[in-house]
Amino acid sequence: MPTKCFLLDLKDDPALIARYREWHRPGGPPRAVIDALRAGGVKEMTIYLLGNRLCMVMEADKAFDEEAKRATERASPESAAWELQMSEYQKPLPWAKPGEKWLEATSIFVLSEQPTGDA
Repeated sequence: MPTKCFLLDLKDDPALIARYREWHRPGGPPRAVIDALRAGGVKEMTIYLLGNRLCMVMEADKAFDEEAKRATERASPESAAWELQMSEYQKPLPWAKPGEKWLEATSIFVLSEQPTGDA
């Protein structure tokens, strides 16, 4: 399963960050949003927060297609409404192009790819 990491900032406002956290508690996102993620091939997703920086780690099935996932989400009125609502809290990274939100990070280190002492 491919694992991907995405980054995004939140507006640096403790009250907004607290509300964003609340929206992401179990049962917080609309069911249709969760269903669209799963239908798009997302097997697991975890969002980490440090200060106002978000780090999303996503595991997808082998057939995962980012564009197909986005198309599924755009076709869902609930997902579109969710994205619009979450945009109130989010602040694009400084190097994001207009309209970009979550940016995929590049993996530069994988422990399992490193030589062992047995070599």
